[in-house]
Amino acid sequence: MHPLWKLDRTPPAGTPFEPGGRHDAVVVGAGITGLSTAVMLTRAGLDVAVVESGRIGELATGGNTGKLSLLQGAHLAEIRRHHPASLVQAYVDANREGMDWLLAFADHAGVTYRRRTDHTYAQTADGLESVREQHAAARAAGLPTRMLTRSELSEAFPVSGAVALDDQVTIDPMAIAVALADEFLAAGGTLHTGIRVTGTHAVPDAHVQTASGPLFAEHIVLATGTPITDRGLYFAKTRGLRSYCVSFRVPGDVPTTTFLSADGPTRSIRPVSSDDAPDDGSTLVVGGNGHPVGRSDGERAAVDDLVAWTQQHFPGAEETHRWAAQDYESHNLLPFVGAMPRGLGAIRFATGYSKWGLSNGPAAALRLTAEILGTHWRDRPGWMVTIGTRLTVPADLARGAIEGAKVAAAATTGWVDAETRGVPVPRPAEGEGVVANRGGLPVGISTVDGVTRAIDAVCPHLGGVLAWNDADCSWDCPLHASRFAADGTRLEGPALRDLKTLPRTSAG
Repeated sequence: MHPLWKLDRTPPAGTPFEPGGRHDAVVVGAGITGLSTAVMLTRAGLDVAVVESGRIGELATGGNTGKLSLLQGAHLAEIRRHHPASLVQAYVDANREGMDWLLAFADHAGVTYRRRTDHTYAQTADGLESVREQHAAARAAGLPTRMLTRSELSEAFPVSGAVALDDQVTIDPMAIAVALADEFLAAGGTLHTGIRVTGTHAVPDAHVQTASGPLFAEHIVLATGTPITDRGLYFAKTRGLRSYCVSFRVPGDVPTTTFLSADGPTRSIRPVSSDDAPDDGSTLVVGGNGHPVGRSDGERAAVDDLVAWTQQHFPGAEETHRWAAQDYESHNLLPFVGAMPRGLGAIRFATGYSKWGLSNGPAAALRLTAEILGTHWRDRPGWMVTIGTRLTVPADLARGAIEGAKVAAAATTGWVDAETRGVPVPRPAEGEGVVANRGGLPVGISTVDGVTRAIDAVCPHLGGVLAWNDADCSWDCPLHASRFAADGTRLEGPALRDLKTLPRTSAG
């Protein structure tokens, strides 16, 4: 599972970590949000350090589709169903400003991209109403969308109708992330990769704790997908979503524009060209089949379904790469950005982009930067005020209650299922994993690259029983989306610790 965008690219690793260092700001996470924030603060004259547990663009940034659009599928209509038009307008304005900032930076840094028309489309007649609702919400927010009938579309895949928005963008997300890192380092910023932050503290002296020691700062920004602290309980106000992408070489014609279906199963389609992606011969990226993390009938089957669909509608399509990415959706469908509760004004965060991080990330960075620099509310864009003072509505609470019930059900089911299978168990086949019971505790047993391992299959965050992900060969938590490698190493999510490894005898 290796993204197209990471081909033959070695991002800068930064400098060796020195515990006890002090900076004006420490940004945790080297994706689009973290790097944009770091560049903005550095341009304002602050001494900034970025700390990343993996490499630049390790997770969502390096795994997305590379589509930068204000249309965003059916998302605007989903917000409008339960929120006032003014909030949809503010959300669009925020994304427009985030998009404009990122493209201005790309122009400055020499990162190429392609302007394209984006479509939200219906695969069948049943999906047309969702498309019309998206058109109405977009138009009310000032976007010059237009409706297209089936006869006006000549695509190879099933399309019953679409709403279109011109002048949107496809871009290589890793190219822009590396360019952000390059400017940040050239301006004197400090970058630490391969350093995992294990905690944040506001008192007595604000700092982040890492596996290699502390790092102190007046301001701390958590740009980590979901906050790596339980302050504010944002792990319970969002849900982690996992979705898939496959790139192809297609011998015939491919669309020259981008598409995202409003009805299921989700299909995201974008062409690949040398000015918006690495030139490895791939000509098409197809994504979709998303699901809540740890709650799937089969991740590998979801990817295989994308391949089968593409080869059906684009004969001769040859798979080149497949990958997955994880994002977080807030229960009120808008990002959470700003000061962390009980963080005493020292800790800030951003989460809940609903898979639209290439515009929401820079928008969040603009808001975080305004807050850190002390910009007065009356001098900030109106969208910052509107989104920052929004109220929770009954629909938000209802979505939260439904997700809470699903989390509770997943918690119970995991423990019950683990009770039904005791160790020893047969050695799992290559790429497979199973949860069994040993002495009343769930044990995860998997075989990856010929090595069979046993780990404690209970998530160290809140005790959910992990599920095996047969596409990524990882252990995923169905409660709040923490993920772990086959050897127990923590990959992402609110959990901060690795899983305990167990003796092979536990597997039988």
